[in-house]
Amino acid sequence: MTSPIDLAGFAAKFAGDDDPWRTFTARDEAVKRAAILHAIGHRPVGRVLELASGNGSNSAAIARMALCLDATEGTREGVDLTARAVAAWPRACASLLVLPGRPPRLVYDVIVIAEILYYLSAREMARVAREMAARLRGDGTIVLAHHRIDYYDFAQHAAGIHARFLAETGRRWTVRTVRRTRRWVVTAARADGVPRSP
Repeated sequence: MTSPIDLAGFAAKFAGDDDPWRTFTARDEAVKRAAILHAIGHRPVGRVLELASGNGSNSAAIARMALCLDATEGTREGVDLTARAVAAWPRACASLLVLPGRPPRLVYDVIVIAEILYYLSAREMARVAREMAARLRGDGTIVLAHHRIDYYDFAQHAAGIHARFLAETGRRWTVRTVRRTRRWVVTAARADGVPRSP
């Protein structure tokens, strides 16, 4: 943890390159995206929220499965790229959401959070966790996809990030590992529907 990247840093990356991490073209990213889709399920789902959509590489795939997708991103450059990626799906919308913040709708069936939590401080992540728990339908699912190894621009360590996030929600979860590689893990956390007692 030497120099955490901020929104200005992400904006600069997207301004200089539409696909700075090759998320549209890298094979490993395609495998991770397939795991995210598998975690969402094989049938169409209702309202889906995606946090930190980046350039929309996951958004376009999720839009095919969602009756309604709110793909949110913290940079204007990313919002524009995501809007372009989901343009073929009229029920998918790209919008600006700086975390921690409030998403566009009150309730979602699925929330997808990929490659963002370790860029937040522990306090910011806790606020996001509580907000997402409040917005998730009683038996909804949170899909988490993050690296297992640290990079120089993280604000938090990658190891255990999913467990730390879920612990901050104040809810009970049934968690399953969808796919784990040496570099990353995708998990699906299904809400048990009852808030944990304090």
